[in-house]
Amino acid sequence: MAARESKRAGRREWWGLATLALPTMLVAMDLTVLHLAVPALSEALEPSSSELLWITDIYGFLIAGFLITMGSLGDRIGRRRLLLIGAFGFGVASLLASFSTTPEMLILTRALLGVAGATLMPSTLALIRSMFQSPAQRGMAIGVWMTSFVTGTAIGPLIGGVLLESYWWGSVFLLGVPVMVLLLIIGPMLLPEVADPVAGRPDLLSALLSLVTILAVVFGFKQFAEGSSDPLPWACMALGAGLGWIFFRRQKFLQDPLLDLALFTRRTFGVAVAMQTLAVFAMAGVQFFAGQYLQLVLGMSPLRAGLWSLPWTLMGITGSMLAPLAVRRISRSAVMAGGLALGAAGFGALAGIDSTAGLTVLVVGMVIASLGISGAMALSTDLAVGSAPEERAGSAAAISETGSELGLALGIAVLGSIGAVVYRQELAGTAPVATPPESLELATETLGGAVNVAAELPGGVRDTLLASAHEAFTTGMAVTSAISSAVLIALAIAVSILLRGAHRDNDRAPQRAGADHEPAPPATTFPPETTP
Repeated sequence: MAARESKRAGRREWWGLATLALPTMLVAMDLTVLHLAVPALSEALEPSSSELLWITDIYGFLIAGFLITMGSLGDRIGRRRLLLIGAFGFGVASLLASFSTTPEMLILTRALLGVAGATLMPSTLALIRSMFQSPAQRGMAIGVWMTSFVTGTAIGPLIGGVLLESYWWGSVFLLGVPVMVLLLIIGPMLLPEVADPVAGRPDLLSALLSLVTILAVVFGFKQFAEGSSDPLPWACMALGAGLGWIFFRRQKFLQDPLLDLALFTRRTFGVAVAMQTLAVFAMAGVQFFAGQYLQLVLGMSPLRAGLWSLPWTLMGITGSMLAPLAVRRISRSAVMAGGLALGAAGFGALAGIDSTAGLTVLVVGMVIASLGISGAMALSTDLAVGSAPEERAGSAAAISETGSELGLALGIAVLGSIGAVVYRQELAGTAPVATPPESLELATETLGGAVNVAAELPGGVRDTLLASAHEAFTTGMAVTSAISSAVLIALAIAVSILLRGAHRDNDRAPQRAGADHEPAPPATTFPPETTP
């Protein structure tokens, strides 16, 4: 018992966790803070449609592409060192982005933000793994980490809206500067340095293969989600699959691989990553439609729509904090399966939504789903990072985050495409016969297109077309919600079976692929104690 208690985190670690919450929240905010600034940005820089697409997307693309590389790099050079390097780069790139004078400059600075952001996410999770040795405390710490990420995603548009009321579009990036300066000051005082003492040199070819594989796959799925019928998405997917196969083959024969495939031989790790990917897949598909429903069907402004999303955001935060407490009394597998079942119930409720009085159904359904899914996600993240050897925690965190990124891209692409097909079929069959063929063609592409087309039509035809488009979109959203609910039900059953007894799973951590010895303990160094 004494040895167990000696592993419990103290005041320094909890203050360190508060420090790690800052960059986590900021990285999440930067995923959404630019959304409301697009009109002002477009007026100031006059980007082409292609340039605007890259401005909004390049940040998330490069975060996804560099996660595995940066997670492995942190294990080698030290997670605190990589975190501080990334913080410096994020602050500088934020400053440059805010004063960009051309679309090309903004694309480049957003790309730099993405690379820097990729250093922060796995570093924060890996440091939590090292700072909180007690499973109960680590679960709470990761719940706080998940809460900071969810909060950042939610308040991004709100803070962006407030800043844009008084300042220029570039002000949305300046939030990153003081936060990263604060991290650079207090990080060295509160955070330990942790590295793998026997790590070899990073394999640059593996890093390149990993980057191109993830970028090709995510880009291909995103093109599908936008309704592209060109061969480009298929070519990207084929390229990503081919390079991914080469990447995994290469890892098997490296003495010190970039991606430790031995992690996947541990049942809890593999199931946790798969669960996280599929849960994000289900959630992303529904959220893709929820924002459009609030604005294009119910006619809300972006800021008002963001305010209406706060209830389920708060429930997401609540679920992230309650789930680690629940596992003290109930088995981890039961809590995770219960959370997924709750998510399925919420999305099941959304399957009955309509186009006229659906706000209550949307809010209630999303609140229920967010409460359950966020709790399951917090526990799956803890399970993935906690089940890996401590010296490979950075790689484990990166794999977990990469799974989430792929789930996000897959959810929007696959479920978004299904919803779009339903929308087109429904609208084609219910649109007023007086609608001009060219207008109907544009209206069946997207709901936004239908709204724009309807504004140019006579009153009677306009109202009927809008009502038909709203109903068709809502039907597509309902079908997507039903599919997401079914996915979560199947996932809940699988988790309850595969993770039964996972809270008692203390078997020896796997060695790194190619190693013929027990891995040495990670080199962990705290800064000198400065408080009594």
